[in-house]
Amino acid sequence: MQFKQISDTCFYFDAPVNIGYVQHGDEGLLIDAGLDRSTMKKVVNVLNQQSLPVTHLFITHAHADHYGGASYLQKEKHIYTIAPRFEAAILKHPVFEPLYLFGGNDPLPELRNKFLEGEPVRVDEEVDEGQYSIGSFQMTLYAAPGHSYHQMGVLIDNVYYAGDSYFGTEQLLKHKIPYITDAEAAIESLKKIKQIECRGAVPGHGSFENTFTETIQTNIDYHEHLLKEILQYIEEKGEVSHEQIIADLCSKHGVRASQLSQFLLFRTAVTAYISALIQREAITHEIKNYRWVFRKA
Repeated sequence: MQFKQISDTCFYFDAPVNIGYVQHGDEGLLIDAGLDRSTMKKVVNVLNQQSLPVTHLFITHAHADHYGGASYLQKEKHIYTIAPRFEAAILKHPVFEPLYLFGGNDPLPELRNKFLEGEPVRVDEEVDEGQYSIGSFQMTLYAAPGHSYHQMGVLIDNVYYAGDSYFGTEQLLKHKIPYITDAEAAIESLKKIKQIECRGAVPGHGSFENTFTETIQTNIDYHEHLLKEILQYIEEKGEVSHEQIIADLCSKHGVRASQLSQFLLFRTAVTAYISALIQREAITHEIKNYRWVFRKA
């Protein structure tokens, strides 16, 4: 983890999951909170060593790797916590994440781990897209659904903290099938982010870039490539079940899905691409012999 300065007021902790930081005098805003207590302890130690304040926390979306350290932070410091409205419900009740990944069934014990379910987080203010003045911080929030239901990116002091609305190129290729809940929404969010004018952007996973539009376009192209790949696969098969698409796509890309939690994440992602093809009327679907099956339209 490296603490990197972007401008006079904007910084970020360059880590597997990035954490933003903005300082205005005796107020300091963290953007996301990392995976767990250990991560947040390192962040707090760095800020304490440099006599930098922590008074506010903005959580971009309710995935455990972005909020898992928030509970520890709230116990250690007097923190005013802000989160997108829908995401706040999951932050308050983290069991919702393993619950929805498991299709609404009570999650098995192995799914109730820190990677899918952080400790509950107190949310002091729930926000929607728009401009906000919170403490000394003037910020513009951009709704960026697709990776999470009501994810928000934050434009503050001319730097855009993107959460997981896009990935750095290296991280995108590493995931092979990136986690999303809605491919069409993810692509539309990327197109919107591409139009934001600022001095640079920090993705949730990847490095700060002054010129980030090429990386955004790489994300768009990658999603479109996977959509095209799945459509061609369905056309070649003639008719194929939901389960078979997931198995064959994961096998082709060589993703690691040996654990139930990993499999459920990839199942959700593949289903997001399938749903986009349905929305585009590129494929049809029906329940046949108790299976969800698809054909090219």
